[in-house]
Amino acid sequence: MLQVLDAAAVCRWAAACVAALDTHREDVDRINVYPVPDGDTGTNLLHTMRSALDALLRVAATPDQEAAAEENAASDQGAPSHPDPGLDAEPSPAREAAPGVGVDRATAALARGALAGARGNSGMILCQVLRGFGEAFQGTREADGPTLCAGLHRADQLAVAAVTEPAPGTILSVLHAAATSARECGSDSLDAVVGAAAKAAAEALAQTPHQLPALARAGVVDAGGRGLVILLDALLGVVTGHQEATVPPVHRVPRPGAALRAAREGGDPEHEYEVMYLLDGTDDARATRLRAELAGLGDCVSVVADGTPGGTGLWSVHVHCTDVGAAIEAGIEAGRPHRVTVIRFADQIATEPTRFPRERAVVAIVDGSGLAELFRGEGAVVVTGRPSAADLLAAISGSRAAHVAVLPNAADLTEVAEQAANQAVQSGQDVVVVPTASPVQGLAAVAVHDPARRSSDDVVAMAEAAAATRRGELLVAQREALTWVGRCQAGDVLGLADGEVVLIADDVVAAACQLADRMLSVGGELVTALLGRHAPAGLGQALEEHLRESHPEVELTVYSGGQRDVLLRLGVE
Repeated sequence: MLQVLDAAAVCRWAAACVAALDTHREDVDRINVYPVPDGDTGTNLLHTMRSALDALLRVAATPDQEAAAEENAASDQGAPSHPDPGLDAEPSPAREAAPGVGVDRATAALARGALAGARGNSGMILCQVLRGFGEAFQGTREADGPTLCAGLHRADQLAVAAVTEPAPGTILSVLHAAATSARECGSDSLDAVVGAAAKAAAEALAQTPHQLPALARAGVVDAGGRGLVILLDALLGVVTGHQEATVPPVHRVPRPGAALRAAREGGDPEHEYEVMYLLDGTDDARATRLRAELAGLGDCVSVVADGTPGGTGLWSVHVHCTDVGAAIEAGIEAGRPHRVTVIRFADQIATEPTRFPRERAVVAIVDGSGLAELFRGEGAVVVTGRPSAADLLAAISGSRAAHVAVLPNAADLTEVAEQAANQAVQSGQDVVVVPTASPVQGLAAVAVHDPARRSSDDVVAMAEAAAATRRGELLVAQREALTWVGRCQAGDVLGLADGEVVLIADDVVAAACQLADRMLSVGGELVTALLGRHAPAGLGQALEEHLRESHPEVELTVYSGGQRDVLLRLGVE
C-alpha cells in the first residue's frame, strides 16, 4: 500500500492506464454516441494517454540537468513514439524515474505529452485532468492524499473551463463527482482518497443515461466517463497493489439506430467535421478571442493551454464545424497552427450496411486515348471527351462505390462535375470533386490515392498532391489576340503556365523547352510531359535532352496523352 505517489508510481500508473485503455478501447469505442457517434472515444483516450506516457518516459530516463530540454523537445515534436493507437503494439513499460525527478516534473511531463498528442473531445479533457495534477503537485516531490485531492479539484476546474458548453451526463459529471468525493471522504490517506474518487466516478457513470437522453435511448453510459473510470481504477490499483474494477468491463452495445439518433441530438447536424490543431505564438488574450470565434463557427469548442504564464506556450484547439477553412484561418490569426487534423464524421458514424458493393472509386474526365489508358491503369473509372452532368452522373452511379472522388482535369469542367456530384449525393453516395485543372494534376492526385486510408483523409491527400503540381501547356493560337506577353497571330505557339499565357513562339520544340525552363525556375524535381495527338515527332526526346543538359537534377517522364487540342501538357512537382 502506497502512502504517497512519487515519480516512479506515476510512471507505473501511466503505463497501467495505457494498458487498460488498450484492453478496453473497442468497448469504449462501441458505446460512443455523444456528442457525435463517431466510435473513437476509446481510441482517442488511448492515443492521448500513450503520448503522455511517452513524454514522461523520456523525462524519467533523462538526468536532471537535461530533463528540461528533453521535455521541451517532446512538446515541440508533439508526436508519440507509437504511430497509431489502433495498433496492437504493447504499451511502453514503466521505468523508474531518474534521480532528481519528482512527482511535480513527472505529472507536468504527462500533461505536456497529452496536450501535444490530444485527440478528440475526450483527449482534450484528459489533457486538463493531467494538467490539474501537474499544477497541484508543483514544487512537490511526493503527493499524499490531500495533495491528490487538490489535483482532482484543479482538474475538475480546468476541464469545465475548457468546454464552451458543459453538459451533464458526460465525463465532466464523472470527474466532478470524483473530485467532490475525494474532498469529502473524511480521510487524508492516499488509498482512501483514491478509493473514494474511483467509487464516486463509477456511481456517477451509472447515472449518465439519466442525464443525457441520447445515452438513455442508446442504452449505454457515457464513453468519456467510462474512460475516466478506467484511469482512476488504474490509479487505485497502483496505490493498493491490486486491481479491482469499480464497474463491469463490458457494457451494452448501442441499440440499432441509436447512433443515427445521437448524431441528430448531439449537436448541430450541419457540423460535419472535427478540426484539431496545435497552436503556438499566441497568448491568453488572442486565445480567448479564438475560442469566441470558433464558438461562432461550431460547437464542442476546446482551446486549452499547457499552463505557461500569459498563455505564451503550447495550446491545443478542437472544434466541430462545417467551415474547415474558417476554423484554420482563425488559428492563423491567433498564432501559428500546426499538426492540423480534419475528420469527417460521416466517415466514422456507424450506419446500416451500405447498398454499394464497392467502398471507393475515382472517376476521371480525360480528353485523349493515351490519357484514358493512363487513368484506367491507376484504377480510375474514365469518362472521355466533354461530358454533360448526366453523363458524369451515370459514371459515378455506375462505379457502384460508396465514396467517389471525381477528377474533372479541366477548370471549365469543374462546374459540371459539381452538378453531377450533388445529384449523386442525393442518391446516397459520398462524392467529392477534387480540384484538378489539368490531367497532370489528376495524375498526381490518383498517384497518391490510397483506398486503405479513411476516405476524407484520402481526398485531402489527393487535393494536396494536385495543388502541389504546377501545370503548363502548349497550344496553337487560332486567331490574332492580345495576351499578357504581347499580341499573337493565328498559328503562333502559345505557352501557358497555370492558365496564363507566358510565351509566344513560332517553334514547338523551342517553346516546350522555354516553358519547361520557366516552370522549373521556381523549383521542381519531377516533370511529367503529356504529348498531344498533333505534337511533332521527336518532341519528347528533344525535351528530355534539353532538361538533361539544363536541369540534370530533374526527372522527366513522357507519355503519349493523345489529346486533340493541346500539343503538350507539362506538370512540375
